[in-house]
Amino acid sequence: MRLTINLPDEKDAVLAAKAHAKGVTAEEYSRLVVEHDLEASPEPRRPMSEFMREIWGDLPDDSRAKLPRDGASQIDSYVYGLPKRDE
Repeated sequence: MRLTINLPDEKDAVLAAKAHAKGVTAEEYSRLVVEHDLEASPEPRRPMSEFMREIWGDLPDDSRAKLPRDGASQIDSYVYGLPKRDE
């Protein structure tokens, strides 16, 4: 596949400098960058704690105070109505 990319002069200069630093042509450097991007793994999954902070971060304090303190350990009770487990 052949690909033509039109870059502004300042970006072209940056590309040339990076290629020169690697000891390759601008074309070769561009190919390496594209190949690397295509082979890269998808973004790593974020930790659940980060995700939860994002969701619950703006929850008003009065609403947060109404949440059960044992929500994690007794989730089956709250979600499915099962009897609470002994802790």
